[in-house]
Amino acid sequence: MDKAFTERLEKIESVLSEFLPENPDSKWISAGFGDIPPCIHAGAIKNLSDPGKRLLNLGGKRWRPLLLVLCAEMTAAFFKEKKQQEPAVTEKNIRNAYLLTPLVEFCHTASLIHDDIEDHADIRRGEPAAHLVYGLDTAVNSAAWLYFEAAACIDAIAATNSKKNIFYQLYTKELRRLHLGQSLDIQWHRTPDLIPTIDEYTTMVRCKTGTLAALAVQTGILAGGGTRTQAARAGEIAAEIGIGFQILDDVQNLTTGNPGKQRGDDIVEGKKSLPVLLHLTAHPHDKSLIENLFSKAGKEGITSTAVEEFIGYLTKSDCITDARDSGCKLIYTGSRKLAAVYSGNAAAGAGSLIIRLFDQMTASFKNKQETGNV
Repeated sequence: MDKAFTERLEKIESVLSEFLPENPDSKWISAGFGDIPPCIHAGAIKNLSDPGKRLLNLGGKRWRPLLLVLCAEMTAAFFKEKKQQEPAVTEKNIRNAYLLTPLVEFCHTASLIHDDIEDHADIRRGEPAAHLVYGLDTAVNSAAWLYFEAAACIDAIAATNSKKNIFYQLYTKELRRLHLGQSLDIQWHRTPDLIPTIDEYTTMVRCKTGTLAALAVQTGILAGGGTRTQAARAGEIAAEIGIGFQILDDVQNLTTGNPGKQRGDDIVEGKKSLPVLLHLTAHPHDKSLIENLFSKAGKEGITSTAVEEFIGYLTKSDCITDARDSGCKLIYTGSRKLAAVYSGNAAAGAGSLIIRLFDQMTASFKNKQETGNV
């Protein structure tokens, strides 16, 4: 990424480390748990914090917290240019936006730990999944705690209690939607012969993946001084972008393979991704074949011949290419709609960074597809 983003990402990393430190001290413990008896040793605290901290340290694109900050900057720039926001208020609002970045990144991290458990996945970001490193019980408990810990950053911002309550309401609503989407996904991949419609798939992804993008954008706009109506409208746009990225993730799984994971493991897990649904829409007579390949891959694992046979059918029907084009279009269109939420020269300057962020990410995806470099 270019310098405009790296400087912001460095600030974001600093905030994430502050709210989830490598070695929790007494101040951090007190802020999170209140007064606790001295008999509770440090190991119990680290059992909670270490799995999430380890996954954060393994990387991640951080595009959601970056998008949060960019939306706050765009919103604040608009109101400042309209003389509806004093420079000191703008500065405070941007500072609040950075402080709120754990809200989306910690939630995302927790969801990945739980997702790996539910999908029986062994690898995440090139390393063993958290439940294999720390044990199933610790990983489940740690990720569940991290969902709650994510919201602790709301108490740190300079805002009225009523404004903080708005952030809490937004966060808990989107978190409930995330779990609804995951529930649908689990139901589908557990049942090989249950094939959702494309509309059902889109709804599932809007909840499971789109909700985090919507949370980032709405949080940023509210932090920047925007109204709840403006934030909600932008959140709908952001959800479409989130759907686009999930589609590209599905495509990558079936082509070059996702970074740190194995090509085709979505087939082993029984994922009814968009390429699969597009293929069945065009070739409904293949339903029994697809169901059998799902079942065989699920029983035999990633080395099953069913995995590459499955990918072969999808490749021949061009549904993987069609899904890729659909995902890229959602991101392209959504990013430009999002950048146009506020008018004016100042807002346009910040909005152009939003467009640049997503254009760079889709260009990177296309380059990896062309070169096979994951």
